Amino acid sequence: MKRLGFLLVLLMSLPAWCARKITVGQLGEILRSAQQDKKSDAELATTLKQLELSEELTRGAMNRLGKLLPGPLATEQIYVLEARSADLIPPPDDLPSTPAPDAEAQKAILDKAAAYVANVYSQLPALAALKTTLRFQDNVEAVTGSSGIQNSATEVDTSAGFSNPATFVHYINSGQALIESEHGDEKSPSAKARTPWGANGMTGLEEPDPGLGAVFREAQAAGAVHWLRWETVNGKERAVYAFAVPRKRSRLEVGVCCFPNVNQAGIATFYTATSAAALGDGSGSPGGGVAGNFQTTTDWHEYKSTVAYHGEFFIDAQTGVVVRMITEAELKPTEVVHRVDTRIDYGPEEIAGKMLIVPVKTIVNTEVVPNGESGAGGYTTRCTLFTSEYKDYRLAGAAE
Repeated sequence: MKRLGFLLVLLMSLPAWCARKITVGQLGEILRSAQQDKKSDAELATTLKQLELSEELTRGAMNRLGKLLPGPLATEQIYVLEARSADLIPPPDDLPSTPAPDAEAQKAILDKAAAYVANVYSQLPALAALKTTLRFQDNVEAVTGSSGIQNSATEVDTSAGFSNPATFVHYINSGQALIESEHGDEKSPSAKARTPWGANGMTGLEEPDPGLGAVFREAQAAGAVHWLRWETVNGKERAVYAFAVPRKRSRLEVGVCCFPNVNQAGIATFYTATSAAALGDGSGSPGGGVAGNFQTTTDWHEYKSTVAYHGEFFIDAQTGVVVRMITEAELKPTEVVHRVDTRIDYGPEEIAGKMLIVPVKTIVNTEVVPNGESGAGGYTTRCTLFTSEYKDYRLAGAAE
């Protein structure tokens, strides 16, 4: 227990730029130690903000650990840890001990999945649903009330020696949108429906989530789908297959808005002490200088690229139903977008009297350079988490 107490004190004193990687088991130890020491909600939230998980925090584990949380601030950070670890492997003890099937059985499971995707999922009718999205983000300073700008990031926790509290991921805002899908793939929003990101200091995803049908076809065409492991999802063992799609076979588009282009325009007249009078500077300066009419404008542009990617399919071995898909875009560190990782969970919903398997939740983990290529404000990165849930599914065009 002394070791746990020391670890908790160490975490509470870490500077803002330092995140400590821990396992889910260590997270549980920290929460239990904090409960015994009667740490406040704010103190525990401060500790959790400085952690990064090396394993997936599953919903089951999160629910168990939730009993150790003293209040909403710590609970919020547990949700952040869950989302940021969404595409990681669960702790070894949480993985099934079932041996891997032989090559023939592995192929049979994949064949069932291919048939399901082609003959069932890709044949889904045109649907509409209400999509609720929560945004968690770092590197956003709270906007003062006198600025005239409305922003929900008005409170930050400055305890435990934070040098810059805004650098930690925390809840920013939420929104709802009516989305439509066709053959299981979400449609791009109309230009009118898009939020004008960029000048408000936030980034937004301009492309819909990856479509299961397209990703599965591209993964098969690339010939790189292979057995990975068994994993428990929603209380049942699922077969997990890894895949990779090279750039030349990919149609996966990454679109993120918006990044600044700073342009300067005007006429500059350079002068010395002897030429100032002749050039009509009029400044009376005894030395040299520059005069003229200068203007600086900022245009906001979207990052858009077709990218290579890799990921995983989670498949019901008996039916071939895909219950989860993870895609991770392969992006260069020299680009303004460093990371776009997407997890989509699929589940049954009753729609027009039929039970259909549709997207029920998505988690998108992104990292971008918010100042783009302008160099404004120095080089920083911004991590944004988008967690979305879908409800009120119905046939597209049907009355609400």
